[in-house]
Amino acid sequence: MGGPAGWEVIGVSDTGGDCAEWTFPDEPDAVRAARRAVRLRLRAWGLESLADLAALLVSELVTNALRHATGPIGVRLIRPSGPGGVLRVEVSDPLPDPPRERTARPEDESGRGLQLVASSSRNWGTRPGGTGKTVWFELAVPE
Repeated sequence: MGGPAGWEVIGVSDTGGDCAEWTFPDEPDAVRAARRAVRLRLRAWGLESLADLAALLVSELVTNALRHATGPIGVRLIRPSGPGGVLRVEVSDPLPDPPRERTARPEDESGRGLQLVASSSRNWGTRPGGTGKTVWFELAVPE
């Protein structure tokens, strides 16, 4: 299934209520497509203030999924219930192994994604799934 403006999405579900979910192919364009989908949905929900940070963190997690797993990548947003709530963002892939946070050296070109997620979010973690894992993070909604 194609997405708007040429970005590919292979599955979309329940994007009208308090949850938005997309499935992207394991291709390099998935990073750009996921960022765009997240930004558009958060703007539609009136959460523009979180759009850039959420898109950046999703970009890091989708990039990790592309590097280490094969198969579709899921992205899900769960809208906060009210002002001062928490936006929950989840990225799923078919690899069951949890990601490892590591300390990147200054000359390393990768290895900072989970540090960025940990330092920029209110809370984050992983959970196993039926076929793979989900890495999630939460962003506080400004009042």
